[in-house]
Amino acid sequence: MSGAPIGRSEKLYSPGLLALAASLADYPLKGDFALRSEGRSRTCGSTIAVGLEAGDEGRVARVGMQVAACAVGQSSAAILAGGLAGRTRADLVEATRGIEAWAEGMGELPDWPGIEALAPARDHPGRHGALLMPWKAALDALS
Repeated sequence: MSGAPIGRSEKLYSPGLLALAASLADYPLKGDFALRSEGRSRTCGSTIAVGLEAGDEGRVARVGMQVAACAVGQSSAAILAGGLAGRTRADLVEATRGIEAWAEGMGELPDWPGIEALAPARDHPGRHGALLMPWKAALDALS
């Protein structure tokens, strides 16, 4: 119906968000990764397996993921993976804390390439677990 208000799920699952989810194919979890972790969102049951390789000074050199999640979780994983090369564990801690504070309404989104695509998820607390899942799993892998 023309002129009808857009529902919350339509705003959340935008074409841009869905395109990000599809970009996970660029980060297959194939081969050996020295650093691995798995994560699960308690709120929705989404899961992730993360593989990382760290190079000089502990900076991430390679990323692989296997994600079974809603579009929010998949998109969050893709955004994480897309900006993770060259980052350190400290960079990831800072970004994850920033996302947690932002999700709770206590701050702005952290400086991370493409993260603004997740802005609609803030109004959907049931998706916060899926949104944070990749970040926490990557932190765990780097621990």
